[in-house]
Amino acid sequence: MKKIFIIILIAVLGCVSAQSQGLLKDKIKSDKNQVEKSTDSLTISLVTFYPGSLEYELYGHAGIKVGFSNGAGIFYNYGVFDFDAPNFVYRFVKGETDYMLKGYSTDYMLRGYSNRKVVEQILNLSQEQARHAYEYLVNNALPWNATYRYNYVLDNCSTRPRDIIEMATEGTLEYPAMSDTTTFREMMHRYNANYSWSQFGIDMALGSGLDRKITYREQMFVPMVLMEACAGATFVRDGERVPLVKETVVLNDGDENGDVLPPTSWYVSPMFVTILLLLIVILVSWHDIKCRSITRWFDTVLYGIMSLYGMLLFFLIFISTHEATSPNWNGVWMNPFYLFPAVLIWIKSAKKLLYCYHFANFAVLIVLMAAWCGIPQTANAAVFPLMLCPMLRSACYILIYRQKTKCEIKGEETGS
Repeated sequence: MKKIFIIILIAVLGCVSAQSQGLLKDKIKSDKNQVEKSTDSLTISLVTFYPGSLEYELYGHAGIKVGFSNGAGIFYNYGVFDFDAPNFVYRFVKGETDYMLKGYSTDYMLRGYSNRKVVEQILNLSQEQARHAYEYLVNNALPWNATYRYNYVLDNCSTRPRDIIEMATEGTLEYPAMSDTTTFREMMHRYNANYSWSQFGIDMALGSGLDRKITYREQMFVPMVLMEACAGATFVRDGERVPLVKETVVLNDGDENGDVLPPTSWYVSPMFVTILLLLIVILVSWHDIKCRSITRWFDTVLYGIMSLYGMLLFFLIFISTHEATSPNWNGVWMNPFYLFPAVLIWIKSAKKLLYCYHFANFAVLIVLMAAWCGIPQTANAAVFPLMLCPMLRSACYILIYRQKTKCEIKGEETGS
């Protein structure tokens, strides 16, 4: 009976597998037929969505729209991800950012963008070039091709449409001259200017790779830059150089700056918070020097929190595969080693070891602050008050330790 059951189970699974493969082949065949039927009336458009209010919407969005003669269309979106996938947050932090390409109806395309400006640029492609782009999109949207490793500056929802447009124009596309030079970080600052905490987090987590000068083509990781570049671009069609964009249509009107929130209030900004923390550190250190005693719980809290953030930063630097998380000079001063002073402050026999740690920490921090202007990495202004906090606590411990050591030596000499 067991053998019979196993044979039946294998047969059923085989039938299901064969049926699913057959359905998938029918779908592929249907997609190919649709391409062939529509070759005389295809239009390819670049659709640009201006920034939204959420953190992941600040740089806008882009996709490719394929239009048919009957008025229907498909919007191909490279910005789809499955938040419910196993270990999504951990994998995202690690750099395993798997995004997908999906096609939606053009009616579905505008849902959720009622407050944001949306612009469609109908490309001036020949029918052969349009068909080539559509075939690529149909093939790329198949289940085994749809997933790709997303990169926020090199391979995203804006660079993918750019690459498809360049492919469709057969290498003849020419963009207008670049107006100015910039870096990835400067461009990010431009679009998250109202979100000071987002800007602070990016400046802390992403290293010197964001501070190199980038080409105009690399700037197109931002959808609005790609839109502007396409508006002035030309290519060769039927032996003649023509504008890339045939017609521009505003699908949804809105503010040129997008639907972003007002600037963060100064009293909750990173600069205010870090300066406030620095003032607290100064007051506690002054009290400790006056009383010749370290406030141990304060050091445990301060260094404990900084060590946790240092662990996250080290994970991004040494384990994550995200672009530009390494090298990162912030890892020199914000590191997991702050766990030592957080714990050793409670161990009496570790006083000398803790003194050595604080001496080394103070030396590293003061040299780093003095040399930062020569480091090829832009630092957020709020970093420096924060960097002063552990430096002052180390100086405080060194001073109190030496005072107590001198008193002990004098006491021994007097006693002798």
